[in-house]
Amino acid sequence: MGMRMNTSTPKQFLRVAGKPVLMHTILRFYHFDEKMKIIVVLPFDHIETWNRLCSEQRFLVPHIVITGGSERFYSVINGLANVPENELVAIHDGVRPLVSEDLIARCFEAAATFGSAIPVISPNESLRKIEDSASYPVDRNQFRLVQTPQTFISNLIIEAYHQPFKSSFTDDATVFESSRHRVHLVEGEPENIKITRPADLRIAEALMRK
Repeated sequence: MGMRMNTSTPKQFLRVAGKPVLMHTILRFYHFDEKMKIIVVLPFDHIETWNRLCSEQRFLVPHIVITGGSERFYSVINGLANVPENELVAIHDGVRPLVSEDLIARCFEAAATFGSAIPVISPNESLRKIEDSASYPVDRNQFRLVQTPQTFISNLIIEAYHQPFKSSFTDDATVFESSRHRVHLVEGEPENIKITRPADLRIAEALMRK
């Protein structure tokens, strides 16, 4: 829902450069490979709105729409139910509309070799860790910011999602690791931002115009 957006409109439906954010995201993968099977997972209450937007925008990119679950974990399970085994699958945030074709390609290539590919970038600001009422600096070179698409050999990530839900699961990489698999990191992109706050919409608009 994106409560930090201060709007009742789900953030994936907000407009950037004339189109809903989610359409830009889908187009990035479609332009990478027009034959790619695209699965869109949405809350049940959002599907009617999405269908209306597709009609209004004459959005004809082939995709299937799946109903999500109460947590991201269950939404991914619902999406993976439509993915064959022994394929490559990229799980991507619908509100990261600036992912490049180059990053998509590198994630698929690495996942084919190592079983997984998790894009990350280095933080460019100082970091401090909060403990109780105090804080102290930490070495930012030991940390990475995690992005998507998180890409896997499908049977491995499907198997990982057979385990029970844990509150510590923040993304697909944590689920994968909990199933005793090792994640492989690839270099992400600073432009691959996640639309979370109003300022992110302005940044995305500027980057798309550029």
